[in-house]
Amino acid sequence: MVAFGRGGPDVISASPFRLMSTYQPLHGLPALAGLATFEEAQRPGLSVEECVRRLKRFHYAFKRLHEIFLARLTAEPVYELKMAFSLHAHYCAEHVAALRQRVGEMREPPLGLEITPDPALEIFFDEIQAAPTTEELLLGVYGTTVPVLRAALVKHRADTNPLADAPTVRLIKFALVEVEEMDEYGTQAVAAFDSKIGPRHAEISTWLSLLDDCLAAAGGLDGTSPKSGQAPARQNSATPFVYDKVPRRDARFADPYNMGVNAEAFLYDPLQPPEPKVLMMFYKRLREIDVPEMMASIITETKGKPWGYYRDMTRQLWDEARHAMLGEVGFLSLGVDWTKVMVNFTWSLGLNTQLTAKERHGVLYFIEQGLMPKTGKRFEWETAQAAHNALSALFQDYDWADEVLHARVGRDWYVSQFENPKEAVEWGDRAWSKVLIGWKQWKDEGLTEHRNWWPDVYLDWCRAQKITPDEKVLAFAETYETKRADLKILSASA
Repeated sequence: MVAFGRGGPDVISASPFRLMSTYQPLHGLPALAGLATFEEAQRPGLSVEECVRRLKRFHYAFKRLHEIFLARLTAEPVYELKMAFSLHAHYCAEHVAALRQRVGEMREPPLGLEITPDPALEIFFDEIQAAPTTEELLLGVYGTTVPVLRAALVKHRADTNPLADAPTVRLIKFALVEVEEMDEYGTQAVAAFDSKIGPRHAEISTWLSLLDDCLAAAGGLDGTSPKSGQAPARQNSATPFVYDKVPRRDARFADPYNMGVNAEAFLYDPLQPPEPKVLMMFYKRLREIDVPEMMASIITETKGKPWGYYRDMTRQLWDEARHAMLGEVGFLSLGVDWTKVMVNFTWSLGLNTQLTAKERHGVLYFIEQGLMPKTGKRFEWETAQAAHNALSALFQDYDWADEVLHARVGRDWYVSQFENPKEAVEWGDRAWSKVLIGWKQWKDEGLTEHRNWWPDVYLDWCRAQKITPDEKVLAFAETYETKRADLKILSASA
């Protein structure tokens, strides 16, 4: 500042601390668009190089978590965990995409995003992916990785300059919303398995120490700590992980080979009333648990695609899991025990074990095309409205909207491999026709009697609704022995 004395102007050095204490934005408005205080904006923060280095580690962590959730989803028996893995894989896919974009904003290609940041981190995630039981998997993912990732994100936000690096701060802010949700879910999930974890505490603790040693050898997940030395020897991952594509279900799915009730034959029968069709549509929604089981196999076995493919396909997988939960809620709303409904896994089992990943995608796209005409999702929504069931109408409305997105995903990542859409649809139909359904074999082997469970469930619904059963509805007994879900007649061999 300048002062005028008798000898002329004198330059006086103003204290920056004094200026900081008196400086205010006009009208007392929040400083710096509300991003930070002036004090916070003056802290040194991280260099671009250090910021990118850490972001690449976060990218690797989210990418490996995404891989683990999907690689373990199909063979995980517990329904609730299948649903959680679907959601959390979707979260991870979105954050991988955001991190890739942010690194690309700060660095010229090649970005090095496909390079493993540290060999010890590779062992860390390989060990979790190869966890021998659900208990170890939960402890590795939710008991170790997610809390460590959460802490590293919080640290990065605290370390970086909130003004200079505002785009990264925003990215981390949104990531933390979902990572914190994953962490809270994981804490409850691990606690739910305490009775199984407890008796194996010593054995599992040794393995968890190995995971801690991996992180220490890598300098922590974000690489900000001193490295402890050489990475430990592999245990679970000494033998390379092999994806298990055979779907499994927990004990509540008592008859998973049962194909004794053809839901579509009932739903599209114009002689059947709309009200019980709501019950059948809730069954169809719950049965969509088999779509994540199948889609996880496509994503896991398809390598080398742009990240947009994995992001879009995982979003669709999560939508299908959400549809299954719509069915679960629907049964609860009707006062019907869904475990009395024989929700089978024959579709995912057949596709996963008999077709290639591309063929499975073809079948998926072929089915989606059948859902878009008036006889598809629109029909189900109109049926729910005709039944005056507001919850079913709402669920079908969103289910229909989701299929619009899924059709676009199919066009982008499946149809683009063919000369034209017609060829892509026909190829998917032929692929589905290749799947052999072991109706008679499963019955002969004692795996199922293909029992018609519909009358019992319908009567439960009638009792809950306090209505008299309709004899025509009660008598429904059409199966999947000779018809697919699209009502196409099966050949003798299929």
